[in-house]
Amino acid sequence: MSETIFSKILRKEIPATVLYEDDLVMAFQDIHPQAPVHFLVIPKQPIVSLDSISGDDRGLLGHLQWVASKVAREQGLSEGGYRVVTNIGSHGGQSVSHLHYHVLGGRPMAWPPG
Repeated sequence: MSETIFSKILRKEIPATVLYEDDLVMAFQDIHPQAPVHFLVIPKQPIVSLDSISGDDRGLLGHLQWVASKVAREQGLSEGGYRVVTNIGSHGGQSVSHLHYHVLGGRPMAWPPG
C-alpha cells in the first residue's frame, strides 16, 4: 500500500483532532466536514478498502464498527441517527487508498446520497 495522508496522521506527522485511539484503530474529525458531525474511523493496519480484506480481517472490521458506534454515541448522534459510509474505488468515490468509515450526523440525510 502506498503512503497516504492517513499514514501521516497515524504517525502524528499531520495533526488531527483525535476522538478515539487504541492499538487497532483511530477515529478523528474530518477536515472537510459534510455534516455538523463528521468523523473518520480508520484501521492502523494498511488495508486499501473493503474490496481488499481477507477472512483474517473479520475481527478488525467488527472493531472498526464498534468504535464508529461508540464515538457516534459520545458525539450525541444516537437519538437522531447517523450515517456510516465507506467508499470503494474511484467509481465509489474513494479518494484515499486506506480503508476508512465516514460517520456523519447532526442533520437529516438525503437518499440517494450522490
